[in-house]
Amino acid sequence: MSARDLPLILGIETSCDETGVGLVRGCELLGDEVASSVDQHARFGGVVPEVASRAHLEAMTPTVRRALDAAGVKPADIDAIAVTAGPGLAGALLVGVSAAKAYAMALGKPLYGVNHLVGHVAVDQLEHGPLPKPAVALLVSGGHTSLLLVRDLATDVRSLGDTVDDAAGEAYDKVARLLGLPYPGGPHVDRAAREGDPAAIRFPRGKWGDGTYDFSFSGLKTAVARWVEDAGRNGRELPVPDIAAAFQESVVDVLTRKAVDACTAHGVGHLVISGGVAANSRLRALAAERCAAAGIELRVPRPRLCTDNGAMIAALGAEVVAAGLPPSALDLATDTSLPVEQPLAG
Repeated sequence: MSARDLPLILGIETSCDETGVGLVRGCELLGDEVASSVDQHARFGGVVPEVASRAHLEAMTPTVRRALDAAGVKPADIDAIAVTAGPGLAGALLVGVSAAKAYAMALGKPLYGVNHLVGHVAVDQLEHGPLPKPAVALLVSGGHTSLLLVRDLATDVRSLGDTVDDAAGEAYDKVARLLGLPYPGGPHVDRAAREGDPAAIRFPRGKWGDGTYDFSFSGLKTAVARWVEDAGRNGRELPVPDIAAAFQESVVDVLTRKAVDACTAHGVGHLVISGGVAANSRLRALAAERCAAAGIELRVPRPRLCTDNGAMIAALGAEVVAAGLPPSALDLATDTSLPVEQPLAG
């Protein structure tokens, strides 16, 4: 079967504050449009669920139209519709799933409710081709930090470890607030860290050598807060670049060490890093260094594909369709805590 004969999948993503719509055929990305409401949340220092849901309602139809135009296709050309059914914010998920049901009914096409987290891994195929089997995936985003063993994107994803408290992205946002940097914190901390010395301060490495693949960043966040408070009490000017660099080094040190250890322990030669924090420059650099030393091939999507987008949902939908899995029912429910072991909801 040639690439142009593969099913055309429309993907819809609304798990948080981005309305993403993507069109994928096999491993080829044809259209990828995102409408973000991040500016509406910035003054609150985090995502407000009701605001995000309203923004999805307003952005859905225009974003679908832009994606279709970018791909040069018509609604009738679509073969199946994939949508994030979970995990995510309840109201935000409901908007996306409701829209996907409407499109599926109007077009007479099958509907597939898929897992947001597995979508972050699947999107790598749009840049680097089919994912080797098995692979280890390090998923690092605002709400999730997980290590996964991926034998098959559509049917066999296993959790090796997860965060026991704050996810890495949450820690970035909280530390950014402590340092007076804007929301979302990740890009701003990364930018500040480039001017700082990561060895200037030694912050703790949570669950560094506990023999698990779990993560913990709450203690690190508290250590940064105490350092900042102490500096304030003693009238010292905050060395923001040094604090940012030292904090960031602590995060990426643990992430990359555990990811490489997981690959080695499971005899896996490929590591995928995905999720919004995968756009971080220091994480990419240290992962590349440690993977090269361990003989592991590293795959990281370009930054545009790391953040939430519809392309990743369409990519996972393409895998589910290719595996011959049955479509979701039109009474598909959302699941705010959909486990990663379920690539297909329901």
